[in-house]
Order: sequence, then structure tokens, then C-alpha cells
Amino acid sequence: MLRMTDFLDKDTIMKYQIDSYNWLIDEGLQQVINERKILPVNIEGYTLNLKKIKVVPLCKETEGGLKNRPVLEYRIKNITYHARMILTVEKISKKKDKWGNEKEESRDIDIVIGHIPIMLKSKICLLNKLSDDKLIAKGEDPEDPGGYFIINGNERVLIGVEDIAPNKIIVTFDDNLGKKSAMAKVSSVRHGFRSRTTVEKPENYPSISVSFPGAINVPFGFLSHALGLTNSEIMELFDEDTRAEILPTLTEESSDEAFKKLCRKISFGHAEEYQELRTEQTIDNFLLPHIGNNRKDRKAKAKFLAIMAKKAIRLLQKNRTEDDKDHYQNKRVRLAGDLLQELFRVSFSMLLKDIKYQLEKQYTRKRDVNVSNAVRSRTMDERIEFALATGNWTGGRSGISQVLDRTTFLSSISHRRRISLLLEKTRPHFEARDVHATQWGRVSANETPEGKNCGLVKNLTVGAIVSKERDDSKIREKLEKICSQSKYNTDVYVNGVLMGSHPEPGKLVENLREERRNGKIPYDTSIVYEEKNNEVQIYSDVGRVMRPLIVAKNLDKKANAMIKDVIEKKAKFENLVNKGVVEYLDAAEEEEAYIAITKDRLTKEHTHIEITPSILVSIAEGYIPFANYNSAPRVEMASAMAKQAVGIPTVSFPSRLDTLMHVMVYPQRPMVRTDISEIFHFDKMPAGQNFVVALLSYKGYNMEDAIVINQSSIERGMGRSTFYRTYTAEEVHYHGAQQDRFEIPKEDVEGHLSADVYKNLSSDGIILPETEFKGEDVLIGKTAPPRFLEEISMFGRIAERRREASVTANEMESGWVDSVVLTETDEGNTMVKIKTRSPKIPEIGDKMASRYGQKGVIGMIERHEDMPFTNEGIVPDLIMNPHAIPSRTTVGHLIEMLGGTAGCLDGRFIDGTTFENEKEKNLRTILEKSGFKNSGKQILYDGRTGEKIEAEIFIGVVYYQRLHHMVSNKIHIRAKGPVQMLTRQPTEGRAKHGGLRFGEMERDCLIGHGASAVLRDRLLEESDKVKVPVCSKCGVIAIRDYERNKLYCPVCRDSQVYEVEIPYAFKLLAAELLGLGIVIRFKLEDKI
Repeated sequence: MLRMTDFLDKDTIMKYQIDSYNWLIDEGLQQVINERKILPVNIEGYTLNLKKIKVVPLCKETEGGLKNRPVLEYRIKNITYHARMILTVEKISKKKDKWGNEKEESRDIDIVIGHIPIMLKSKICLLNKLSDDKLIAKGEDPEDPGGYFIINGNERVLIGVEDIAPNKIIVTFDDNLGKKSAMAKVSSVRHGFRSRTTVEKPENYPSISVSFPGAINVPFGFLSHALGLTNSEIMELFDEDTRAEILPTLTEESSDEAFKKLCRKISFGHAEEYQELRTEQTIDNFLLPHIGNNRKDRKAKAKFLAIMAKKAIRLLQKNRTEDDKDHYQNKRVRLAGDLLQELFRVSFSMLLKDIKYQLEKQYTRKRDVNVSNAVRSRTMDERIEFALATGNWTGGRSGISQVLDRTTFLSSISHRRRISLLLEKTRPHFEARDVHATQWGRVSANETPEGKNCGLVKNLTVGAIVSKERDDSKIREKLEKICSQSKYNTDVYVNGVLMGSHPEPGKLVENLREERRNGKIPYDTSIVYEEKNNEVQIYSDVGRVMRPLIVAKNLDKKANAMIKDVIEKKAKFENLVNKGVVEYLDAAEEEEAYIAITKDRLTKEHTHIEITPSILVSIAEGYIPFANYNSAPRVEMASAMAKQAVGIPTVSFPSRLDTLMHVMVYPQRPMVRTDISEIFHFDKMPAGQNFVVALLSYKGYNMEDAIVINQSSIERGMGRSTFYRTYTAEEVHYHGAQQDRFEIPKEDVEGHLSADVYKNLSSDGIILPETEFKGEDVLIGKTAPPRFLEEISMFGRIAERRREASVTANEMESGWVDSVVLTETDEGNTMVKIKTRSPKIPEIGDKMASRYGQKGVIGMIERHEDMPFTNEGIVPDLIMNPHAIPSRTTVGHLIEMLGGTAGCLDGRFIDGTTFENEKEKNLRTILEKSGFKNSGKQILYDGRTGEKIEAEIFIGVVYYQRLHHMVSNKIHIRAKGPVQMLTRQPTEGRAKHGGLRFGEMERDCLIGHGASAVLRDRLLEESDKVKVPVCSKCGVIAIRDYERNKLYCPVCRDSQVYEVEIPYAFKLLAAELLGLGIVIRFKLEDKI
């Protein structure tokens, strides 16, 4: 059978995102232009037709002419990597010649309407189809598959958005105020506009109502009449079971009478002359717009409403089941191309309004009407860049654009395969978060975050693809010829539109599937026969998550030979799809399939076979060896921690200037690996090292997941990493010839620091490469002009006193300057970037984890000579507590210890691919042949006494990851520091030099111990103590009269006032309660 390595490679994993963006460039932008076609302007004899749009990559001017700017330069200079959009506009103007004859002139004009960000490795990207050598020469990573954008120098990725399927009827029950009703809903989409239409049938009540934007609870009967249907035509649309329910809703009104009645309901409050026009616009544009927006489409809309009503009635009659909105056949994933088209549509609409305004302003001011001068491309640029830079999309959605996670190479690949369901994170949404059976093979059940995003943020499996937008005109033409309008046949739909009915649905579906397998119909077209609903549904729309399966009936000798050619690399996997051996199914079509997991389990009843079980997992999940031996929570944790490991995030890290980056100094390839590592070349950029691990309780220093580390192993480079940070400064030019300057600030500069922090600066104010620095040292000396105009000197000029604006190193960091880059921004300002490096050596408190969710912090660093050792003198690098294994059932961890040792002894890598790994029995055999016990246990000796440890110890080689959660980045101390203005309590957080939180549980603990003095010290003396004058008679906070230097009570006017020490936060509470009319009175007693 096939394995992942036979048909997946590093480029195919992002193909669906890049294809989506390429569709946008080829068709998507032009679709938006075609929707508008013309720009209406109120200028007599002047017309603008919108014709063709093209996208042209930018070039920069050099001494030798125009030259493409390297992609790396966009990152360094903090600019957006985008292309110019040029729109061809046909200008038609009518003028009269000197004889009074009207003459029409037509001319095409190319105008730049804005810029669109370029997806890396797309068809218009400069890196597309470059060889590895050329990519390396340009400072790029040859292993990077692309699929992201560069916005203001930052790498950002568009997350796939999980949405309800458009134009699909979903029938559910609704219980509103105790009244049960059946609801048929459809989310109708046309040209990016979404309109929701609902048909409601209450239980035990003879009415059916229709709701859509602009109209609520319109009776079904007279709406159908208003749309042009007669009673007999309506009755023909229903069968014998549902006809009785529809009769009470019908009226004897004519179509015109019903339409006038509808006008009064929809356009109530408007003048009569506008009522009809507004009602027509509402019906044509907001009622089921996917069917059409013309008068001739109204009857088709009425028939579609009848289908919705029939489904709602059948649900109440229990003749059909309730639709599951979480079923993946009712979901679509919106990718980068679709999301950018939506953003472009909104931005282009704003641009056209601005162009119209500018042209009409030129005309009214008697100036020449010039289209080129009327276009302000920044209108569109600002809207698109803002959305991509912040993630705030159209429709009030947020989080769609995210900064690409470059922690490890694995995390960056996984981030680009992520999809998100945009629901409110704080609400439960239990059904939406649950694993659904239809997600099998499409969405990973284990790679999802913990916490509020659990189940809402998901990752596609390695075998899943997303369908493209396909032209359905050929299928429609075919079905129009063979389908009838009989109500007794099976209804046939194409992308939610009724094409007619067919007497033999099974035969129709089988014929269409054969055409798809033969390549006559696109491979990602879905053909479904819903027998329970008596419908045939055909989908060719974008966003359906599909997965490949082998067609069981086509698995003959010829097919097996073709599969063998693919395994032997003589043919491509696409050949199997083109010949019908493999086909892609979405969740709707898979409902009818009976799939065998492996070829061994194939029976005559099966319709399909899984290509390989290992493609049912996501990238991070498939990275875990022997994942099928572990409990699900540990696989989920391991997937998350694999993305937090320190490794090599990209091979181009020496030339990059990322704000933060962690790089492991001596990374190693794991002895136990998976197919995922081989396909995506994770072994070229590993994120861990092979440790010799012993399971042993040691001195009590590895309790509760703590681990003991060999000091000599650390000194030899185990777990050692380098932390890079980039500091940026720019010489900004201001109005009035003012500007920043890079220099060593002089003593007369406002805010001048001590001379010691400037000692590393060169004469131009910039630190030199390979200079050692410590916390708070100045790296870039910079002065800025004063913020405000100061006093005028005796000569009438402003006396300028420059202020300190230097860039200093972080307080808790020290290290060396790795590189210094001076460049010029597009605005002509000088920019400096300082890249620093700091060594990070493992220390007590640092976090480490294996690939099985077995995480722990270093509890002790033991000297080599004191560690236990084997007969061969092997000393473990890490000692782990055996109590971590049983309750967590991470059996894969134990098998890797066997496999890692067996691989070292046998001189090869061990295959740990999920479901297809090397068997445990084989690993034990290798150990036996090499003279070891097949149990993996060995005799160890105490390093301090030399005595033999009584029990045999399980010891082996495990791949461990050092996570980026390090003590040196989290350690925080405070003796005194800033306080909040409102409460006068210490600020919160390490970055703000905040205090350490003393919470309710800490308070309860000290109360339990009776440590009242400590409580007073923590909560009063060292926090927000304040002296408050209190009246001894009435207990109200008194007032201090500063003029008479006297304290008095504002209530009883008594002067018997005493100062009391209380927390300021309590005084604030008393003041806020006083505003509500609640007085807090203090009871005073003599101080003991």
C-alpha cells in the first residue's frame, strides 16, 4: 500500500492556500470588477466603463535602470511586499463639434488603483519556481513552502475561516418561549453579499412565515402569490403528505393584490410612490439572491421557498431528521483568496465612491475631468494594509491575519494549515467544540489549543485539501437536458439551485461519478444522493474539505501496477486521480461510502479503502512517534509543545532580523523518526537532541515531573541555545527642518543617562558588531528635537534643547552584538537595526519535554561523577521519575526508549510513523542480538558510593526538546517600583516592574497559619498603606483644612479626629460606595 512519502512533499502541503491566492489574481479580482462594470457619475455626456484589471509586481529604480527588489529587503526595511493593481477604464465622452453635431469619443486609460500584498511562492512572487541555490543566494530558506505575506516587514498568515455552507437549506427545531417550531434556514450568497432567509412552521399552528432582511414574518401564502405563483402552482410543489399543511396558508388574492399587500408590510411608513420601488428592490436583492436579482427570477425564488417549507413540514411530521449544523457537509473553509476578494470588494467600493466624488468636484469647478487625477490609491492601500496588519477584517471579524509563528520550523508549517471557527471564545458552544465524526481524516482531533480556543481553532490533516471554485455551466447544461419538472421524481440540485427532477437518481449519480473518475468532471466535484431526503446534491463550490480514498471496485491488477509505479517514483500521484483509482470525497459524499481502514479488511460491501492510516493526522500530530500508543490528552499536549521547542526555525536565520528568535546550538536528528519528518525535512531543521534517559527516583529532586540533568552533558553543549533580539531605531524627519540624530548624547541633552551606559558606542552613536553589552547599556545613541516649542532666546530664536531618545538593551539581558544593519527607508530616513545574541545554557527551572507530553522542569543539575552509571560506563543525561508513566499512559515514550537504543546499536533510524511504525517485537530482538536484555532494563551503580542499585533500571535513548519557557526570561524581583495612579498598589507584570501577586489563596494560607504580622506586612505595609483622618464620634472619613491646619468631620462638625492606617484601595472603595449613597463608618478603639 501507499505511504505518505509516496505522494506528499513539502510543496504540496501549502498548495491549497497558494492555489486560492492564484485564483484571486487570475479570476477573483476580475469578478469584482465585472460585478460593477460601470462607474456612474453625474456628468453629462461622460461614462466610465470598468474593463480589465492586471497585477504587476513592483520594481525599484537603480543606476542601471529598474530592478526587482529582493524579498529579504522588504523584511529588513519594514515595508509591505505587494504588487501594483492596474485597472483599464474605458472613458466615453460625448462632445459637440463646431457644427453642433454630437460626437462620441472612446479611449482606454490605465490607472493604478492600489496595491495588493503578494503571497510568497505564488505565481506573481519573485521566489516562485526558483532553484534552491538561487533561493539561498537571495537569503531565503529553500525549505520554506511559502503561503504567507510580508506586511510592514512582518510575516503574516491568513487563517482559514470555517463558515456555514452557502445556499444550502438547513432544517432544525427551534424552541422559542416554549413554542416548538421547525425552521428551514439558508445562507444565500451572491457576489460576496450574504442574506439569510428563514421559513418557520410552528407545531400545532396552521401558519408558515418567511423572514429575510427587510421583512419579518411574512405569511408564506401571499408572499408566494406576490412572487407570481397561483394556488394551483403552489399545490403542485407539495406532495400528498405535506399538502394538507399548506392549504390553510393559501389565499384567494391575485398576484397584484398580494404584491400591494406585501408593499404595505415591507415599506410601511414610506410614501406610496416609493413603496412599490422599495419592495421590488428588497425582494430582488435580499430574498434568496443566489437564485438571481431580476424580476424573471421571482418564480424560481417562490419555488425554492416552497422546498424550504416542505422540508420544515416533513421535519414536524417526523418524515425526516433534523440537520446537524456541525456536520462538515454544512461547513466551508474560506481561504486567503476568498478572504482577500471580500476585502478587495469592500475597498474597491470605497475607492469608486471617492473617484465619483473627485470627478464630480472637478466638473462643478469647471476643470478638465481627469480620471487619473481623481484616483487616490492610498484609499484602497490603507484599508487592505490595515486589515492584514491588525487582523480586523470586514464584518467586524478579528484574528484572521496573524503573525507567523517562527518558534520552530514545525510551528511555522502548522500555523499555515490552521483553520478557525469565529465564535465568541468566552461562551461554551459545546457542540461546536466537540469532535464530530465527519472531521475524520479532514481535521485533527488532537492538535487544538487548550483553554478558550479549544475546539474552535483546528488544523487540517496532512491528506486534506480544500476544493476550488469550479465552473458548473457544463453540469447545468447536461442536467437541464435529462431532468424533468415532475414532483414525483427525485429533486436534483447544483450548488443549492434546483435543476429539476430525475426518475432514476441512483443511475444518474453513478454515471456522474464515472465521468468524474474519467476526468470529464473536475476531481473535486461532489456528487451525493441523499436517499432519506430523496435529493441529489451536486457541489462544485469552493471551501469543501476533501480527502483522498482508493476506489475499491477499480482496484484491479492495472490499478495495483499504477500504485506500484507511484511507490517506485515512476509516476505521480495525480495519475491515480486522473485514472479513477483514487478520488477525493467531501463529508457529504463520504456519508454514502463504506471505507476499509486497510486492504486486509476489504470486503465486497466496501466502496473505498484508506490510502494509508497515517494521513489521518495533522503535521504536529504526525511528528510524534508511536502516537497511536498514547492517550489522547498527551498527544494533544505533545502537539502543542512540539511547537514551543527550541530548534532551527529557518536555515536563513543568520541573514534575518526577526524581533525575537531562539536557535539551538547543537541540534540533532531524532533516532526515532516519522514520515512527516522526512517529507517536510524537519530533520534538516531539528528541534531537540537525543538524551540517554533513565527512569529512576533520585534524591527526591525529580518529584512531581522535575528532572535531574547531567552537568557534564550541559557543559558539552546539551540543550544549549542562542537567543537573538533585534533593536530598531530610525532618524525621523519632522516639520520645520527638525529631525532625529544618531549620535552620542551630550551632557546638556534633556534626560541624559550616566556616562557608563554610553561607553560601547562608536563615534556615530551606534554600537559595533561583536561588542559585549549588559542590561540597560545603550545600543543606539539617539537624540530627538524637543516635543514642544521652548522659550524664545534673547535673539528671538527658539532655544532648542534636544532630548535623549537612545535605544537601550533590556534590563535582564546581556550578550554580544551579532550584526549591525544600516539602511534607508522608502521615506528617505536612515534606519539602524542591531541584532544581539545571548547564550542560553540550561539551568534549574528551565522546561524540557519529550515528544509525548512528558514535560518537566530541571530540579537538579548533578555532576557527572555523582550520577549513576551502567556496566559499560554509560551515564544518563537525564533522570526521569518513573511515576510519570503509568497514570499518563505514554507507552510511546517507553517504546522510543527501546527504539532509540536499538537504532544506536543497529546503526539506523527507527520508523515511528503513527499506525505504521516498527513493531516493538523487532526492537526487542535487536537489543537481544546486541547483548542487552530485551526488556531494556540494565544494572546501574550509584555514582557516589559505587554500590550496585538493587532494582534493574529502565534506560534508553529518547529525543528531548528544550522549550522556550526559560527561567532567565521569566525571573522577576521587586523591592520597590512604580504604583498605579488609581489604587496606589504596585503595577502588574514583569515588563512594568510590577509586584508579585498576593492573592486570595495566599491570604487564606497565612490566616490558617495565624501569621497575622505577615498578613499585615504584605497587604498593608508593603502595598498601599495610607493614613486617613477618621471622626471618632460618627466614624466617617474626616476632612483636612489646609488653610487653618485643622481636621474636622463633615457630618457632625466634631474635631475629635484621629489618623488611621488603612489600605488606599479600601479608601477608594469607601468613596465609590459613598457615591451610591452607602456610608462606611469606622469604629475606633484605643491602640494597644
